[in-house]
Amino acid sequence: MQLLKFLFSIILVQGLTATLVLLSVNDLEGMGLVRLLISLFFIALLVALWFSSLSGHYHKDKLEQVKSGFAEEREELRVKAERAKTRIVKQAQKDIAKEAKTTHAKANFKVGAAFAGVLGVGVLFVFAQMITAGLLTLSALGGAVGGYYWRGKRMKEKELLENKPVLSKIIDAPLKKLVNKKP
Repeated sequence: MQLLKFLFSIILVQGLTATLVLLSVNDLEGMGLVRLLISLFFIALLVALWFSSLSGHYHKDKLEQVKSGFAEEREELRVKAERAKTRIVKQAQKDIAKEAKTTHAKANFKVGAAFAGVLGVGVLFVFAQMITAGLLTLSALGGAVGGYYWRGKRMKEKELLENKPVLSKIIDAPLKKLVNKKP
């Protein structure tokens, strides 16, 4: 399209030049030649300004196209980064939960084994006719089991209260930005 604009203007200049040469006086000496050269100079100046304007508009259009392409690409990268960030946060939370679950399971097994050992000692005392020591050991074991259960329940409630706002901020904040973003 741009080529046709330039081609049209070049053909127009050639036509104007040919017309001026044909319409000029037959003897191209002295003032006749000066008049022809001055008119040809003004035609060339006018066409040069026309070409400059055409190329300026062409350059501005291409620059706008490139800027819009970069803006689209930047927005696409921003959205991909937010999605990747959300995925990473969710995966990290899963990993943390898995590690915590594994750690709690190991700790619970060790505590259970310790309680079983104390229970075994208490039962051994009862069978060995040391009833008072056996009952004392079994009572202490019951208190320890109850305290351990109560502390675990309290820690779980506290953990849920502490983590819920933090997790919702981490996950929901990027999503809220995307939803609330004005085009």
